[in-house]
Amino acid sequence: MPEAARYLEKLNPAQRAAVEYGTAELPGTLPGPLLIVAGAGTGKTNTLAHRVAHLIVCGADARRILLLTFTRRAADIMTRRAQQIATEVSRDASQGVRPARVAWAGTFHSIANRLLRQHAGAVRLDASFTVLDRSDAGDLLNVARNELGFSKQASRFPKKDTCLAIYSHAVNASHPVERTLHLAFPSYANWADELKSLFRAYVDAKQRRNLLDYDDLLLYWYYLMQEASVADAVRRRFDHVLVDEYQDTNALQAGILLGLKPDGAGLTVVGDDAQSIYSFRAATVRNILDFPGKFDSPAHVVTLEQNYRSTQPILDAANAVIGLAAEGFAKRLYSTRPSAQRPVMVTAADEQAQVDCIVEQVLEHREAGVALRNQAVLMRTAHHSDLLEVELGRRNIPFVKYGGLKFLEAAHVKDLVCLLRWAENPRDSIAAFRVIQLLPGVGPAHARRLQDQLEARAFDLAALATFDVPAPAQSDWPSFCALLTSLRHAGEWHGQVGMVRKWYEPHLARLYDAPQVRIGDLEQLEQLAALHHTRESFLSELTLDPPDGMGDEAAEPHLDEDYLILSTIHSAKGLEWDVVYVLNVVDGCIPSDMATGTPQEIEEERRLLYVAMTRARDFLYLLQPHRFYTRGRPDGDFHVYVPRTRFIPGELAALFERRVKGDRAVEGTAGGGREVGVDVRARLREMWR
Repeated sequence: MPEAARYLEKLNPAQRAAVEYGTAELPGTLPGPLLIVAGAGTGKTNTLAHRVAHLIVCGADARRILLLTFTRRAADIMTRRAQQIATEVSRDASQGVRPARVAWAGTFHSIANRLLRQHAGAVRLDASFTVLDRSDAGDLLNVARNELGFSKQASRFPKKDTCLAIYSHAVNASHPVERTLHLAFPSYANWADELKSLFRAYVDAKQRRNLLDYDDLLLYWYYLMQEASVADAVRRRFDHVLVDEYQDTNALQAGILLGLKPDGAGLTVVGDDAQSIYSFRAATVRNILDFPGKFDSPAHVVTLEQNYRSTQPILDAANAVIGLAAEGFAKRLYSTRPSAQRPVMVTAADEQAQVDCIVEQVLEHREAGVALRNQAVLMRTAHHSDLLEVELGRRNIPFVKYGGLKFLEAAHVKDLVCLLRWAENPRDSIAAFRVIQLLPGVGPAHARRLQDQLEARAFDLAALATFDVPAPAQSDWPSFCALLTSLRHAGEWHGQVGMVRKWYEPHLARLYDAPQVRIGDLEQLEQLAALHHTRESFLSELTLDPPDGMGDEAAEPHLDEDYLILSTIHSAKGLEWDVVYVLNVVDGCIPSDMATGTPQEIEEERRLLYVAMTRARDFLYLLQPHRFYTRGRPDGDFHVYVPRTRFIPGELAALFERRVKGDRAVEGTAGGGREVGVDVRARLREMWR
């Protein structure tokens, strides 16, 4: 083997076949379409990074490679790894030239943002558009909702967040509103005409203000690729397009890829149909299942089956569960990690017994050397862990539940970002409405009047200084106007966040509690800003890929750094732990009784259980409560009996170790000391003498 190919030696045969496919003819001929079906834990990230590196080593221009992922972190990991491999090969080959880094790598939305700013004129956009986050998009849609009178309907009209979810689903799935309502929001099926008029008003409001939401980024990119003359310029920019997590793409994203690579030449997609679980976001498993037949020449398919995560008994059970699926790419995960420990199916008397079992096992594994943070409790829906959270608190077991506020939802962060957004785009009325009300004595009504005056002055921020404001705001108004004017006309991005902080920090104590904590957050924000060259790139990236949390959202500090993980199955995808507990593996929870209306929904629920099972490295516990109590009934204490999930029929039982967890009262007497006999029969006879 030549020196330069040593980096391929660590790959298994299937991974290497995927990495090397179609590269022998490079750089002259592009390889045909490639689908890498990467089972859970089979090293897809490593494989995709090696393929990027191998393309570069074989002569592909790194500047003409597009890598699309679902998180910025994934893009960073893969590009760094590919760069490292290509650099080492160059060094070994004594070329002494550091290969170019992949310049086009990121999420669909971030790449769309970059392309649209470069080709704004082709889709009749102003290149200075602002990207709305979900919260602001909901607020703008709510303005239209109120103006149309839908908030005062005699019968229940969907609230703003539901309206936004319907809009987003229809856009991303490329469905008419009627079909989206039928498939995903059936309780609002009678509001189709009103919703369409609302969405027209919402689109008009965005266009007047030069705003795009997340869905617009994909929609504009999609239509950009439909115009032959413009699409050609974009296509010529990229020789190779590689897509991670293809099973999570929606119809719009699939259409974008077909626009980029109509014949599939140079296109590689990686994914696992068995892990397609995001239909509520309009993702469709059909994209990956139908991919091989999308082109004149069928796509080449390579399947990765060697699992580097789980023991073989866990994989045997997971393979059996997904093997009952109606359709999918044939694969059987295998591991080089043998074990005598089968996954455990626990039948618990009720939900409390389920909780007791989990807590006991968590503590037992902890005593055996498995840290709490290497154990996770997974659930179909967040509220399924309510009882468990109470018990964990009672037992003094720290835990973290995945989810919560995003960075941009912290009020003080949003204030500062909106100041920058308004300076970037004076027509951004959502940002302006928030910012103006930071001043003392300025409420919503006056903020609206000031915005109307500004619109009448063609959105010239310098005109603000001539407007009348309430008396409490008059002392702050001149410095506020000077700040906005300076930001608007600043030629240098460096220092702008510092300017905003200097004006804003004196207002923090008046607006919010814990101002010192919030100041620390703003300092971090300023450091983040220093990593960007322009205000636009800073605002766009912050909106499209925000950090997860800030200081004022942090929980009380733990006594130690160890804590149990609680997570929904959807949030757990892509993660792994030594020990995994899955709550409520019963019909009605998995599958959810809200997701059994169609065969497609039921199949996605099966995949959800498969994803949960394949998160476990060494130990897997599936909990099946026998009895559920119905809460909130004033007329009694009712309960229902539920069967084990339909996804684990009797013929699969041999793959699991079976255990039973009973009631506390029963377990307290079983197997204990000497029983105290009570002659109830004699007492009953005595009653009637």
